[in-house]
Amino acid sequence: MVALTPISRKPVGFYVPVVAAAGAFAGLFVGTAQGSGLLGIVIGALTMGALAFILTQLIKNETIARWGSVILLAVIGFILGGVPMLVLGVIFGWFFGWFSFWLYEGRYRAKVAPYLTPGQVLWHFAFRIICGAILVFLITPILVVMPLSFNAENFFTFTPEMLRFDPEGYSLRHYKDFFNSSAWQGAVWNSVKIAPAATLLSVSFGTLAAIGLSQQHVPFRRAIMAILISPMIVPLIISAAGMYFFYSRVGLQGTYVGVVLAHAALGIPFVIITVTATLVGFDRSLTRAAANMGANPVTTFFRVQMPLILPGVISGGLFAFITSFDEVVVVLFVGSAGQKTLPWQMFTGLREQISPTILAVATILVVISICLLTVVELLRRRSERLRGMSPG
Repeated sequence: MVALTPISRKPVGFYVPVVAAAGAFAGLFVGTAQGSGLLGIVIGALTMGALAFILTQLIKNETIARWGSVILLAVIGFILGGVPMLVLGVIFGWFFGWFSFWLYEGRYRAKVAPYLTPGQVLWHFAFRIICGAILVFLITPILVVMPLSFNAENFFTFTPEMLRFDPEGYSLRHYKDFFNSSAWQGAVWNSVKIAPAATLLSVSFGTLAAIGLSQQHVPFRRAIMAILISPMIVPLIISAAGMYFFYSRVGLQGTYVGVVLAHAALGIPFVIITVTATLVGFDRSLTRAAANMGANPVTTFFRVQMPLILPGVISGGLFAFITSFDEVVVVLFVGSAGQKTLPWQMFTGLREQISPTILAVATILVVISICLLTVVELLRRRSERLRGMSPG
């Protein structure tokens, strides 16, 4: 592949401080885990800066240097912390070996435009680093919860056996507790009954509202749109309190119907937004052509319009389902003990009896959410293809 910009080797005064800064950042996390973040920053900066100099100026052969950095840091990690630190040492050794030569050889400029100034190149990569850091910040809690759900003990921390990757430290006991517990299974059954019903209502009302509000002749459509999506904007605790007082007066508080209606109100904004976005590329001449050929509005909707906006409808329905299935605040206000959903049971478990079974349930919910969001992304790409847009 031809480089956009000619690359050349960089001076030691440029790449060594950059590698040292990256080492300080990595040392912050390692040092904090060992009880001294400041010491970790200093050692990380000095070690990685020296390693970059040795790899590029003394060894020079990139293949040997990178393998040497992996082996060196893996051995140091194993001496300091056993198998877990060995794995971390391998990762650090591979990354810093690659990073040192990437900077030293000037390869970072190969895929950026040649007219960019050094400041613009810096921002080009800094922006990606910031986005990556945000992603790590958001995803780390999930990555911690999932292995902890396989803990063989009743602890919310990694046991020595787990850190040694000892098979005896891992177990499916908390998943067995979840599937064998009447309380947990009752909560799952309630969620399975409530979420699909709320999703059906959300999709029905949200789709009709989106189609109606997409018509230019509808008066006050912006104000109506703002009102309909307000449950998405208003703090959930305020919506829950308002629903509680209203449902108490009409006799819906503490009933399945009340919980379903409350969750439907929370899911409708997602359906409206996704369907409205799908309707942006919809060719309205198709509906007029169908009407000219004698089709009534219902037939036109199901035979012409619905197949084209179906990906948006399904996407909105999946978001509504996830919202209902994961929601806990509103059901605490509107529901009763008979409508205890899975998130409510998790909240109760955290408040009354700390059990790693909650981590097993959380892992299952994360897997379900990932599957549903994958389906949403595939439907989004299909919708854009149908509208003649680039999936990217």
